[in-house]
Amino acid sequence: MALLAQMKLLINLARIDGEVAGKERAYIRNIGLANDLDGNEIEKLFDQRHDLIVPDDLSDDQKFEYIFSLVQLMKIDERMYKEEIMFCSKIASRLGYDEQVMFDLMLHVKAAAMGDDEMTALKKLTKKYL
Repeated sequence: MALLAQMKLLINLARIDGEVAGKERAYIRNIGLANDLDGNEIEKLFDQRHDLIVPDDLSDDQKFEYIFSLVQLMKIDERMYKEEIMFCSKIASRLGYDEQVMFDLMLHVKAAAMGDDEMTALKKLTKKYL
């Protein structure tokens, strides 16, 4: 359930600028496939409208995964729109983060894969905003 909600939020973010770019679609698809979702199920999600639902029962690690994946998706097409930043801030707030977390995330999250040390440091950095 939490994964499906995360996928829907990612798709909503990807649509903000009017279309889901190829890189954005691949990123979202890879998250789904890595978590054992069927490729056909994932593709159907792109054709549907989704409410902004953030589950209440997420662990701190799951909250981090949500906000991290949103910021990484926002950076993947190398253009960040004000609407995307506002969307991510809104979701961060719903996850229980202080909206200031977005400044650190935007500075430290990379569009490319990040190493374990970088992820651990980023988790520690963002935890103070919870």
